[in-house]
Amino acid sequence: MGSKPVWFETMLRILGRGERNHMNSGWQRATRWLHPGLRVKRWFLLILIGIAVAAMGAVLMLNLFAYELTIYSGGPLAATAIGSIAILIGLALVALAMRQVVRSVATALLPDEDQLVDVMLTRRRRAMGPAVVTIGGGTGLSQLLRGLKTRTSNLTAIATISDDGGSSGRLTRDLPGLGLPPGDIRNCLVALADEEPLMTQLLQYRFNGASTELGGHSLGNLLIAALTDITGDFERAVQETSRVLAIRGRVLPPTLQKVELCARTTGGTELRGETTISMTTESIDYIFLDPPAPPAVPEVLEAIAEARVIIIGPGSTYTSVTPNLLVAGVADALANTPALRIFVCNVMTQPGETDSFKASDHVAAIEKHVDSPVFEYVIVNTQRPDREILQRYHAAGAIFVEPDVATIARMGYIPVEGEFLSDDDWARHNPDRLSDAIIRLVAQETKIGL
Repeated sequence: MGSKPVWFETMLRILGRGERNHMNSGWQRATRWLHPGLRVKRWFLLILIGIAVAAMGAVLMLNLFAYELTIYSGGPLAATAIGSIAILIGLALVALAMRQVVRSVATALLPDEDQLVDVMLTRRRRAMGPAVVTIGGGTGLSQLLRGLKTRTSNLTAIATISDDGGSSGRLTRDLPGLGLPPGDIRNCLVALADEEPLMTQLLQYRFNGASTELGGHSLGNLLIAALTDITGDFERAVQETSRVLAIRGRVLPPTLQKVELCARTTGGTELRGETTISMTTESIDYIFLDPPAPPAVPEVLEAIAEARVIIIGPGSTYTSVTPNLLVAGVADALANTPALRIFVCNVMTQPGETDSFKASDHVAAIEKHVDSPVFEYVIVNTQRPDREILQRYHAAGAIFVEPDVATIARMGYIPVEGEFLSDDDWARHNPDRLSDAIIRLVAQETKIGL
């Protein structure tokens, strides 16, 4: 366990070279604009000429030349007129050159100018979108992010770090320096990637062959693990991965302290580890972290305080959503924020965790772990999956979450009903329908002066 696997050492060498190559001087980066073939040098020269002509015109207008020169030019009035014309010519040259520089850069990135306008308008609209914070983990949170990223770029995803199974669990055991499991963080990064399908497929790629060292590992997890070793910091490794993917928004772990997720069942049994909890056949009474109340990442509390909308879930109630609320300061920040707070209930129960749970049971389970309410609205799906899908889930131990909205209303929350089911062969939320419902709710609350 103390020595790193051969494949990991190889990755470190490759990424280390990339890190060194990235540390170019500012002068080297600036001179790259002068490389042949970019079609911008001539326009840079024209900008300089335009600035020089405009400057000369300003000198003439202000009559800063010697008196004799004003005589040769026809006197002060003539100097002022010539100066005005020179300024106009200079500014026109600068404007023309700037237009050509922008066109050269734009056509290199997007040959279709109409497409460029659409991209600019879309990005401007997203930049003006509300500041949204999402809290959760697993595939539920990544589904939500895929829809939200098309509505706003002011996104902060807080993803749980208690996973101890699969690739993430193996990496934290084999590489003690990693500290935190990267799986849920990776899923959020991929979901927020800016339309780079090949790169996202690459980071989600999972090696086959259980008998090999790499068997079962996700390439994205390996990348984050290697960057953590190179930078010496898990948070920076996530930031660097975000840069590679050009994600919309940012992804944060709730804490940087390594924790173990634990649970106590209604029968008094103590369970340790997310994998053990998710496989239990006993009813869960409550969950807790060991060590308890780890310190929150400061940026997490800042994001909650500055958010316009906070969305909790969807995701496994006990192993993906609630663990984030047990980090010191997070639940209090949620209880005291003026933001619109929404809980998105799951479509299906989680085998072993939430057997036979209705929508109100999910709400009650979260309510049991916090001192004050951390959300006001509860989004509930009322659309039942097809019979074939239900049968497949039932064979795996999962059933449809009954939308008992009347009970939720009696608990003091505001239920928001809708048909949010995806159109594929999985019983999960449709990212666009769910995001549209959230944006409509935000617009509605804005009108009444939230």
